[in-house]
Amino acid sequence: MKNILIDVHFSSTNVAVVEEGTLVEFWVERRNNANLVGNIYKGKVKNCLPGMQATFVDIGRERNGFLYEGDVIVDGEKIAGASGMHYRPGDDILCQVQKDEFGNKGARLTTNITLAGRVLVLMPQMDYVGVSRKITDEARRRELTDYARELRPEGCGVILRTQSESCSREEIAEEMEYLYSKWQEVKRKNVISHAPALLLRESPVAVRAVRDMLRDDVDKVIVNDKSLYDELIKVSKYILKRRPDLYEFDSSQRSLLRKYDLTEQIKALTKRKVTMKNGAYLVIDRTEALTVIDVNTGKYVGGRNLEETVFETNCIAAEEIAKQLRARNIGGIIIIDFIDMESPEHTEKVLDILNTHLAKDRSKTVVLGVTNLGLVEMTRKKTRSMLESVMLQECPYCGGEGHVFSSEHVIMELREKLYDVINEDVHAVKVTLAESVFNRLISQHYLSRECSGVWKDVMIYAIPDENMHIEKYKIEIDNSSVLSLPDTAKLIC
Repeated sequence: MKNILIDVHFSSTNVAVVEEGTLVEFWVERRNNANLVGNIYKGKVKNCLPGMQATFVDIGRERNGFLYEGDVIVDGEKIAGASGMHYRPGDDILCQVQKDEFGNKGARLTTNITLAGRVLVLMPQMDYVGVSRKITDEARRRELTDYARELRPEGCGVILRTQSESCSREEIAEEMEYLYSKWQEVKRKNVISHAPALLLRESPVAVRAVRDMLRDDVDKVIVNDKSLYDELIKVSKYILKRRPDLYEFDSSQRSLLRKYDLTEQIKALTKRKVTMKNGAYLVIDRTEALTVIDVNTGKYVGGRNLEETVFETNCIAAEEIAKQLRARNIGGIIIIDFIDMESPEHTEKVLDILNTHLAKDRSKTVVLGVTNLGLVEMTRKKTRSMLESVMLQECPYCGGEGHVFSSEHVIMELREKLYDVINEDVHAVKVTLAESVFNRLISQHYLSRECSGVWKDVMIYAIPDENMHIEKYKIEIDNSSVLSLPDTAKLIC
């Protein structure tokens, strides 16, 4: 059984695709950080950099969007050198977001406008007709191509999506008419608006999910928000003629993710380590430029010999990696370090398994092969933010570094600071520390040499604070005749 769960909360909308109880895709859209991909803007050119073959465009966001040379379309064709030559600062430009903002980078833009529906994509500036490669029946491909050529508005391009294979001519015609009317509205707003201006906002995540993921193999779409449920009913009248029980409204007001036991699966998608069914595991690390996946045998010791153990582990890992890429929405360059195999046949088989399971992914993936170091290189199309960037925030303690200084290092810094502040006029010092650093300082007597030497005439008290950052400490000089100290204070000198 395959279900799409749409879980609406006060701060976000969560969409989960579940197959036989297993989470296979998960999207989150925060209300204060909505997706930009698909939005159409009237932008204002701010800067042209021929050396980077890029134009920076103000679309009304905090960061300017950027338009690469290859993403410029004029009269239905890409124009070589267009980013550096075709536009000038101050020009107005009609553009669409094709990649979301990532980190410090603005949105990636294109002038090749596309309007996506459930069964087709309208390209109003391109004279082209295409059919999804996943439709393999040649007779049906020819029939769909004929439909598109006959029904499309003059000069507009059309790509028929996979779902069009099971659609009638009437469904295709109605969606084409609907998308063309949206394009006419965009052109009208473009004339009357002052840049920067949002001309068309892409549908919210729930509507996109139904549009992009609804296939004949989906049994139910379960929604816990009545207004959204009514909206989906309204936009899906053709589907409902064939499948009147497709949508289900859950009025329990409970989280669907918890109701269907998905919370632990979702938390697991943010973890660095992924344990596989045989006890082996993956380690997934993301850098600024790429994602690295390392395969380890872990607790799995195999049966007959080392080569078979490694081969079996890599086969399981290939399947799991494809699932993780899809569920976590990992995009860009991906490097996979499978365990070294002696047999070229085994390597080829592992790559076949990887490609087979990647074929289930809606995002375009390309396995480039094995490098001289035995690493598998691949790419996955990156448009929207990866799951971890939506669900997680930078650690306020390590600042995204992934580590904090050890207790010993903090004590060493404290020692140097005490040397700076203690002089002949200082008689007493109070040092407040993180509790773990305090325990290490007291139990290991790290400052005993200084206390019996240069600081022998100074009373130094250590005070633990369970709320203090492990790397922080506070030094107070107190020469009062009577010190005020908490019960937890310890005299170290």
